Amino acid sequence: MTQDGRTDWLQAEIDNLKAAGLYNHIRTIDSPMDAWVTIDGRRLLNFCANNYLGLANHPRVRQAAQRGIDDYGVGPGAVRSIAGTTSLHATLEQKLAEFKHAEACLTFQSGFTANLATIAALVGPGDLIFSDELNHASIIDGCRLSRAETIRYRHNDTDDLRQKIAARADYKRRLIITDGVFSMDGDIAPLDQIAAVAEEHGIMLMVDDAHGEGVLGHGGRGIVDHFGLHGRVDVEVGTLSKAFGVVGGLVAGKAVIIDWLRQRGRPFLFSSAMTAPDAAACIEAVTILGESTELIDRLWANAELFRREMQAMGFNTGSSQTPIVPVMLGEAKLAQQFSRRLFEEGVFAMAIGYPTVAQGKARIRVMNSAAHNPGDIEIALETFGRVGRELGVIA
Repeated sequence: MTQDGRTDWLQAEIDNLKAAGLYNHIRTIDSPMDAWVTIDGRRLLNFCANNYLGLANHPRVRQAAQRGIDDYGVGPGAVRSIAGTTSLHATLEQKLAEFKHAEACLTFQSGFTANLATIAALVGPGDLIFSDELNHASIIDGCRLSRAETIRYRHNDTDDLRQKIAARADYKRRLIITDGVFSMDGDIAPLDQIAAVAEEHGIMLMVDDAHGEGVLGHGGRGIVDHFGLHGRVDVEVGTLSKAFGVVGGLVAGKAVIIDWLRQRGRPFLFSSAMTAPDAAACIEAVTILGESTELIDRLWANAELFRREMQAMGFNTGSSQTPIVPVMLGEAKLAQQFSRRLFEEGVFAMAIGYPTVAQGKARIRVMNSAAHNPGDIEIALETFGRVGRELGVIA
């Protein structure tokens, strides 16, 4: 016991996590984020990152970041609303709005803060939020901060959404929120059906497209483009840290909403802007996506090869419709053991367990990337097969 005992409960909780196989051992990477990374002096094939298009270490993106430092320095020096907005930020927001075919766009420090800002600015006490039960933690926390009442509907179930809406007549404002691509299962929200429900009942609609940008739609323009819903979704929240390969968040949509967020989005008003190299790098990433679909095509080819061959070996890959491929293992201890054996064999693929996913649904979440070549996929498949047979997951 420590001298005053004030933190003994924390150590006990950590010990419980370790005993249950739920303790998260965080690896330290000593190289650029790419198809292969260096950890503890070893070169490993990387299937952990959200670096869908391989832009995190792309030469043009790196060079743009360096030019950003040369022209603008590093830090913004202030919050956006006082003195922290540069022409880099304005250019990035214009290019993102054009890319997303939206009226306007606003950038934030992260996708997480973009969700916190947007939800709390659109609804508050006395309002209702209808939220998919598997929405991301940033949406959950944004709902809590808004102090609106949150009503969860069954995952991707528009019939249940309609029933939940019909059951409540006491409200000031209403908002429906869904992820576009669900990050743990890789499935896609039926946004066309949800948009129809929102229009039928006159409810604002918000989608978090963090895992859809650079993946779905023409040239990676996201889930709204994928379903042809331009003008029918009030607000799209996203991230610049996944397919775009850098860091930051974005909100795109109706101009009046973006204008309101400039006035009342608390992370925008009270936290410093994206740094100059980040903004410059993001501008180049958007430019690259606008030039060609080559990277998106390669991403999907890699993902389809990996999924098809994993299923042929007998692995359960869940309900994924995207380059996110969950290898379903059930128990957290087995998932952690599987991840450790993969690491020992040269493949970096992390176990995901409770509370990120439900009890009994632990998995290895495989994140495919355009940075991988066919040889990388073959190495991964051979390693997964060998470890799977060793641990009795497949015959």
